[in-house]
Amino acid sequence: MYIIKLAETLLPFQQLPIEDLCSLASRSITVPLTAAVPESTEDILLKGFTALNMENEKIETAQQFYTWFSKIQARMDQDEGTKYREMRDYLYGFQEQCDAILNDVNTALLHLESLQKQYLFVSTKTGTLHEACEQLLREQSELVDLAESIQQKLSYFNELENINAKLNSPTLSVNSEGFIPTLAKLDDCITYVSSHCLIEQIEQRTEKSSEYQQLLSEIHQCYLDQRELLLGPSISSTIADLTSQNNKDHCALVRSGCAFLVRVCQDEHRLYNEFFTKPTPKLDELLEKLCLSWYDVFRPLIIHVNHLETLSELCGILKNEMLEDHVQNNVEQLGAFSAVAKQMLEDVQERLVYRTHIYIQTDIVGYKPAPGDLAYPDKLEMMEQIAQSLKDEQTKLPVADSSFADVQLEDPDSKNVIKSGNTEVLNPRPQSTISPADLHGMWYPTVRRTLVCLSKLYRCIDRAVFQGLSQEALSACIHSLLGAADSIIKNKTQTDGQLFLIKHLLILREQIAPFHTDFAIKEISLDLKKTREAAFKMLNPRSVPRLFRLSSNNSILEFLLEGSPEIKEHYIDSKKEVDRNLKSACEKFIQHQTKLFVGHLEEFMTKINLLLSASN
Repeated sequence: MYIIKLAETLLPFQQLPIEDLCSLASRSITVPLTAAVPESTEDILLKGFTALNMENEKIETAQQFYTWFSKIQARMDQDEGTKYREMRDYLYGFQEQCDAILNDVNTALLHLESLQKQYLFVSTKTGTLHEACEQLLREQSELVDLAESIQQKLSYFNELENINAKLNSPTLSVNSEGFIPTLAKLDDCITYVSSHCLIEQIEQRTEKSSEYQQLLSEIHQCYLDQRELLLGPSISSTIADLTSQNNKDHCALVRSGCAFLVRVCQDEHRLYNEFFTKPTPKLDELLEKLCLSWYDVFRPLIIHVNHLETLSELCGILKNEMLEDHVQNNVEQLGAFSAVAKQMLEDVQERLVYRTHIYIQTDIVGYKPAPGDLAYPDKLEMMEQIAQSLKDEQTKLPVADSSFADVQLEDPDSKNVIKSGNTEVLNPRPQSTISPADLHGMWYPTVRRTLVCLSKLYRCIDRAVFQGLSQEALSACIHSLLGAADSIIKNKTQTDGQLFLIKHLLILREQIAPFHTDFAIKEISLDLKKTREAAFKMLNPRSVPRLFRLSSNNSILEFLLEGSPEIKEHYIDSKKEVDRNLKSACEKFIQHQTKLFVGHLEEFMTKINLLLSASN
């Protein structure tokens, strides 16, 4: 500051002498009159030099002055900028304080924001809690009202024990004062229960809550348990009575037992619908369990039945009368009975197939013909004589009367039965051509048994099973006819044997025509021809050295590649077999008859040819 004041009082350095500055101290310095003169210029200069650390230096030349002056000017500039630097530093301090305040303000804002969020969270929770409390209060009020309503409704049911105790009391008297009010209360309870069906109310609410569904399921189970306790002994005793009454008549037993179970199932469904509107599978489970008690009694009886007619009639009862007539007309109520009836039908069919196999082996394949069975053509001629005598007698009577009993072989389609008076025969030929010799009673026994067996099986078993059995039966029948024809040829003539075979093959072809089924079956066989040849080739002594060769010419490798067995499929058609045997029999018959009629003529022509050749 002293230097600044001094500089303001000094002249510009241009006015100073350049060459001689030694007399600076002795010469006076011109200063403006307006300038304030300090007390002592020397003191000021001394202070200035002291501030510049030049108190011991002297300014003798202009260069030294310039140096001194530049330092003074630099110091002046420095002193002049000090206040600005101080102001800057002062402002920096304020800036730092403002930044600190701003940081504090931001931190405070963050705290306020967090506090606001917490406030909103607490406010929301408080509002939710308040609403929940109000909801709980409303629910409490509703539950109280519901409890009062339930208590009021339960009062009618709670009276049951009180009324029951009063009515069972030994001191009860109809003349007592409490008897009439007890009856009145009982009437009120009955009226309420009749007008308020609780089960219906529960069923209406099952879709809204699983608890109602569970409750309804428990009610169903309780109801069905009680019904089982009531029905079980009754059904068992009834089945036992039916079994004892029809012990020898299996068909009547099955028909009466099934009819009884049908009524039970229908009655139980109607009774169930009186209490409930929604169905439950548990009812069918109960009814099926009850029907199985009948099945347990029925099955041991079936496995001991040997007669094909009885088994086929049982199949007809179960299949036609029960399943097709009753079950199909009322599937909903007879579902449980249907399952048991189908199981019974399968058992009967299985037994029928088994007994049919045995019947074919014993009564068709193993049939030993009696002498009367092979008495051809004697028995046919006798029947024709009887028929002629009957015809002569009928012409003498005013009213025609048939002397033949009704005879009928079941036709599967019931379309080819021809009636002649009181006689029905399975023959599509016109009535005028029917001969007593054509009645199936005159047929060879194996033919009659085969056709009767097939007619019984046709509607009783599945089509595929019937095809297999029919093929087996027809093959056995053809084999028996061929054997019988050979026996007739040995005992009579070749013509009689051939006519016998042709007649019965025609009967077979005619009678199996109404069966609308395929008599062809597929058989699968294993052909080991290549395996056998490959084995012989491998065991050939020439092939032994090649057994262990590590090349393609190895005997074991050739056996594995070439010796694999082949699976072959071939079809056996019984109807075609009948036609083939019939064709063969007719051809042999024609050849034989031609030889009988033309044989002598051939011998005569041969002799003539020999004579002509001799004469030539």
